[in-house]
Parts: sequence; C-alpha cells; structure tokens
Amino acid sequence: MLQSASKSDHLDLLHVWEASVRATHDFLAESDLLALKPLILEQYFDAVDLTLARNETGDIVGFCGTSDGTIEMLFIAPHARGQGVGALLASHAIDTQAATKVDVNEQNDQAIGFYQHMGFVVVGRSLVDGQGKPYPLLHMALLNS
Repeated sequence: MLQSASKSDHLDLLHVWEASVRATHDFLAESDLLALKPLILEQYFDAVDLTLARNETGDIVGFCGTSDGTIEMLFIAPHARGQGVGALLASHAIDTQAATKVDVNEQNDQAIGFYQHMGFVVVGRSLVDGQGKPYPLLHMALLNS
C-alpha cells in the first residue's frame, strides 16, 4: 500500500534508508554514511515529496522522494527487495509525480539495472556526488516521457 509520508514516519524511514544503504552501497565509507544520516533526517526528507510503501502488516518496506520531476531517493528494506516494491514506488513517481530523471551512484550496479528496466537511460555523468564526495553519479532520464 502506498501513502504519503508524514513527519512522524521520518525515523522509520531513516531506519529503512540505513538498512538499504548498508545492503546496497558497499562502496560507501562508513564515515560518509554516518555523516549522511542527520542530513537525511533533518534536511533531505523535508526537501522532497515522500511516498512510502507498507506491507500487509503495516510495516514500512520502502519509500521514494521526488522533487521537480526527479527521483531524489528510492530505498527498499533489504527483506522486501525483489518483491516489486521499488517498481511500484518508481511507477508511482513517474505516473503521478511526473518524475523523469534520477541520479544513481555509478558503483551501484543493481540500481542502474533497476532504472534501466524501468525505462531510464544514462544521459550524463558526474565525477562526484551531491556532497562533492568521490562517488561518481550517472544521470539517467526517461526519454520517451
């Protein structure tokens, strides 16, 4: 079930974010992950339109944040990966929030493959991430939108 996230969901979303990052971003230094946590909670969640997915027992199993036609964050709880939660959230962002762009860490092959499966193609590359760290980003877009 998809629903808009509220401020009261932010701590639960942070737990999903951290578990997801630890499961998929093995290239990320621990110090960088720890530095991101307060930024995610105190700034980034408030800067996007957040949609969350709950399982049949009501637990949050993933979320997507969009802003200005861009998927800024899409994270799935490790135990819920491969069950269609990411595709559901991404499709919602594309269909109802006009999301046509996303930046993906170049080292995250699974995310690149996921977005390619969703119809995104690589249209550019940056040598550093949004914080200026040496984690190259691939800029991806839906070209037939």
